[in-house]
Amino acid sequence: MSAILGLTKELKRAARDASLNGVIASSAVPPRERWRLLRAAGMQVERCFIQARCFFGARNIAIGKGTFINYGCFFDGSAPITVGKNVRIGMQVLFVTGSHEIGSAEQRAGDEISRPIVVEDGAWIGARATIMPGVTIGRGAIVAAGAVVTQTVGALETVGGVPARLLASSDEGR
Repeated sequence: MSAILGLTKELKRAARDASLNGVIASSAVPPRERWRLLRAAGMQVERCFIQARCFFGARNIAIGKGTFINYGCFFDGSAPITVGKNVRIGMQVLFVTGSHEIGSAEQRAGDEISRPIVVEDGAWIGARATIMPGVTIGRGAIVAAGAVVTQTVGALETVGGVPARLLASSDEGR
């Protein structure tokens, strides 16, 4: 019986992936309309612009009004991902909510962990940045292209590098 339940779970996951990451993610769907299909699939998505070939690993992803997501972004979805309003996300940005604790020398990848990611209103994330588990990108913050963000970024801060470090901070609009 447990084998049947396991198979049913795998079939449901495959159907979800085919819907979210096959049909909805295809170039055949206009970017200005993709949000409607994602919402119909159970995600909390407001009117926004999502380019093709974005991968959504689960439905626990919320995207705010006026946000722009460029081609080929990856939303892990092991834990919730919340993207605020008027956010700009460059191409091929990775949102990684799942990882592992550091294990013993026998197996360095230890227990699995999942932590949410939050991107607050007005933030801008450059192409090919990686946002790691548990990170919050503050309101109006900027993440440089290619950065690997392992710690929370404050409002109106600019970070870049591997790992990301503070490059600038602004009081404008506070």
